Amino acid sequence: MRFAAVCSSGLGSSFMVEMNIQSVLNDLGVQGVEVTHFDMGSATPDAADAFFVGADLADSAQHLGNVIILDSIIDMDELKEKVQAECEKQGLM
Repeated sequence: MRFAAVCSSGLGSSFMVEMNIQSVLNDLGVQGVEVTHFDMGSATPDAADAFFVGADLADSAQHLGNVIILDSIIDMDELKEKVQAECEKQGLM
């Protein structure tokens, strides 16, 4: 299973969200998920099973397939809720 964080440049915010997703997965005790980050131009539908993007990129990311929109990329409660929901959907929990 692969999760990816995507931002416009692939540098700061997507890397931060990647680290936060890893932290949430550890807190939830979920294993076997590879987490990475991309810029919008490099992300392809086959690069991950789920893509986490900020609301500002929601329209630009729809071509990726399974896109989870984050209203706030710094809200850990929202991220935990959405990562947990995706893990449950994928049968990881």
